Amino acid sequence: MLNAAGIAKQGSDTIFSWWARYQNAKSAGRDAVNGTIGALLEDDGNLAINKAVDAAVRAAPEVEISAYAPLSGLPAFLDLSKTLALGETRTSFEESGFHLASTATPGGSGALYLAANNFLERGQTALLRDRHWGPYNGFLQNNGINFVTWPLLPPNGHELHPYFADKEFEICLEELCSKQNKIMVWLNDPAHNPTGLSMGSEGRAACLSSFVTSALNNEEIGHTMLIDSAYSLYADEPHAWAETILDAVESGMPWPENLLICIAISLSKSHTIYGLRTGALVSIHPEKDVIDRMNTVMGVTGRQTWSAAPRIAQYCVSHMHSTEEGGAAWGVERDRLKQLLDDRRMNLKAECDLLNVPLNPTMDGFFAWIETDDPVTIAESCAEMDVYLVPLIGGVRIGLCALSSKDMKKVAEALANAFGLVK
Repeated sequence: MLNAAGIAKQGSDTIFSWWARYQNAKSAGRDAVNGTIGALLEDDGNLAINKAVDAAVRAAPEVEISAYAPLSGLPAFLDLSKTLALGETRTSFEESGFHLASTATPGGSGALYLAANNFLERGQTALLRDRHWGPYNGFLQNNGINFVTWPLLPPNGHELHPYFADKEFEICLEELCSKQNKIMVWLNDPAHNPTGLSMGSEGRAACLSSFVTSALNNEEIGHTMLIDSAYSLYADEPHAWAETILDAVESGMPWPENLLICIAISLSKSHTIYGLRTGALVSIHPEKDVIDRMNTVMGVTGRQTWSAAPRIAQYCVSHMHSTEEGGAAWGVERDRLKQLLDDRRMNLKAECDLLNVPLNPTMDGFFAWIETDDPVTIAESCAEMDVYLVPLIGGVRIGLCALSSKDMKKVAEALANAFGLVK
């Protein structure tokens, strides 16, 4: 009774299956270490919750809990989403004549779905980095879209752009432009999942320049760059991409009519309300007609897919941020949680350095990463020492968000053993 797409769906989510293995080990009384799940936990293993957001949700009027939201989202939330996406640059963008669209979505995943559903034709190909969040594949494939990748890091190192493979990116763009009439790039930065890498300012500028040049050289081909900012509010430069884009605009960068930049935001991580499923897709373009059309298209897509995004978090978060006191209280808690992550990252890097464990560059957010051609074998070896990590394509993801500060020595020892670094 299944159609062809349904028949092709099989298997279980790798992350959740390894989390289940950790839970089973813990239930059996083992001293197991959890580096699997992508949710921020306190050192005692309980879910880390921003108390300011929790208080705002619990104070919500009954009608805000039970009522539908408008199909595109509550106006106050749509306004807030633009600020969450752009930070202090928002005013400068608007004063420079740019227009902003926003549609509320069920989490950051909903924002990705809107892009997958609208910016490429079925059968066309999106461009991703070779290390990316696995569900990207499903969002694209379920909309009939293929994907190709370019390297997360330059294959042989690069002094100018050490965290951006610029030549490979340009080659991929040129090849796609020779085959299709639309281009879409998904770029999870800063605080990349699964590596914790953040591009530098020079790399961001080079990436933007390459994309704009491609749009200028191919005026008949639509170019959409989606910045997935799911973890960015835990980065040292949370609005790095908005600042890079604004700097380029103010320096005289032409903005082609066929260029659209979108930012996917998620309140799951930034406001620790994973289960309330709230996010938004924010679009930037200098022409009002384009932005008006984006608002219509995305609203209709949402209506035809999930009807309306949940109302409660839209109301509570926008109401909380509408006051200086509420925004400050959220910021204090967010800073505390960011420091928790920063301390864990520093401790893991130090322990790995002692044992010569070759961690990838990791700067921000929830994760660290180690490259390997045999991730399952490495993860299985770590599991034998009761350290549970996640094997993905090309490496093993280390969930700093779930680990306790006291776990880092054990994690480093398990990795060292798995890589044969222990004599």
